[in-house]
Amino acid sequence: MPDIIIPYESALQHALKSADWAGLRHSSENTIQRSVRNDRPERNLSALEEGAMCEVLVGGHFGYAATADLSLGGLVRAFDRAIATTRATSAHKVHAFDVRQRPKANGSYCSARERDLDATSLVEVTDCLLAASQAMKLSDVLVNRSASAMMVQTQINFFSSNGSDVRQNFDMVDITLSATAAEGLESQTRSWSHTGQFGGEAFDRSRLVEWAGEIARQALALLHADNCPSARMDLILMPDQMMLQIHESIGHPLELDRILGDERNYAGWSFVKQQDFGRLQYGSALMNVSFDPTQTHELASYAFDDAGHHASKELLIANGVLVRGLGSLESQARSGLPGVANFRSSSWNRAPIDRMANINLESGSASLDELIGQVEQGVLMSTNRSWSIDDYRNKFQFGCEHGQLIENGRLGKIVRNPNYRDITVDFWNRLAGVGRDASAHGTVFCGKGEPSQVIRVGHSSPPCLFRDVEVFGGQA
Repeated sequence: MPDIIIPYESALQHALKSADWAGLRHSSENTIQRSVRNDRPERNLSALEEGAMCEVLVGGHFGYAATADLSLGGLVRAFDRAIATTRATSAHKVHAFDVRQRPKANGSYCSARERDLDATSLVEVTDCLLAASQAMKLSDVLVNRSASAMMVQTQINFFSSNGSDVRQNFDMVDITLSATAAEGLESQTRSWSHTGQFGGEAFDRSRLVEWAGEIARQALALLHADNCPSARMDLILMPDQMMLQIHESIGHPLELDRILGDERNYAGWSFVKQQDFGRLQYGSALMNVSFDPTQTHELASYAFDDAGHHASKELLIANGVLVRGLGSLESQARSGLPGVANFRSSSWNRAPIDRMANINLESGSASLDELIGQVEQGVLMSTNRSWSIDDYRNKFQFGCEHGQLIENGRLGKIVRNPNYRDITVDFWNRLAGVGRDASAHGTVFCGKGEPSQVIRVGHSSPPCLFRDVEVFGGQA
């Protein structure tokens, strides 16, 4: 995407007449969505959003005002509104902030890609999706065969009165394939997704066709499989399910604004307390979890967060011990706890809050076969189907699309409707094996905040083995 020029210098100078600090975050985002269902094109959408968030520090209090009018007059009016609102509310602030929470930042970022999304024709995209849909047509009982793609190009420029100049460009792709087999009252769905920062190379027709055929075969097999047995047994989770396990039972509970109580009205608190950092044995000694926005191709990679804080890899959990939270410079100042560069906004008209980025479970040394070989009785589960977790991110229950029994160190028959439940810290302390072959997954729909913000996050993990987990069959 070409650089977009706005009169930020004059607008910042105007704001400094009344503010102690001023910042301007300009965002432009182009989104294209295409989908095919049962060999017919179904969705053809495009959207362009552009605007600026004007931010000020007045009397130790940060305040915001957004505008889609990028003229100097529009930016000046937004800054005036931000200053007036911030001055009026500063007497009720929860903490006195200063410019240390907005460090000077200079740099740039661009998604790693082999081919620009701009160079990928929509004809090519639709052809790939049609081919995938057709590859799933293995039986008349496959009643739904869908393939969809979302392509997002985002440019974010951040400028501030203390000299920040950050320009970041992102190319993101989310491709999802799904096959549903139905017979009588029974239906089973298998899906596959490819999500991350990529260019046009993500639309590899042969790869999509290969995966489409595989999930269609698995959906057919599940249709006639037995229900997953109900018992306490060992559990191996594949990376595409580990993604949600990490997201819900590590990512959200470690957000410092949630721990401080900011999210309690909308998305709940956390079982984690401020005094737990440096003390809580969150999981077994095999558990090492990082915040890492530096990973190539993960969905939430970037160089700077929306406060200008330089992003770097940080361990959140080391050898099972909780050491660091997901808290911005503001939350770090309020809590006195170490945090990360995770002050993120979902759009030009949203103020940044503490968010996940790439939260990854670090790889171990075992192959998948070696993990399976350690199990006498258990089940291997893939791909999330359903989830439920309480407001404190403590008790949870997850259901998966695909299960396969393990007996005496060998994979056995496929089972349908596999589920498991546990309590977060107990579950992670059951971690008994970590694979060496990690893969990255992500979601474009992580919701949080009032007003609501839906943001993109990434999670990388290898397969993992957990001992003695409550497993059960049926619809969760």
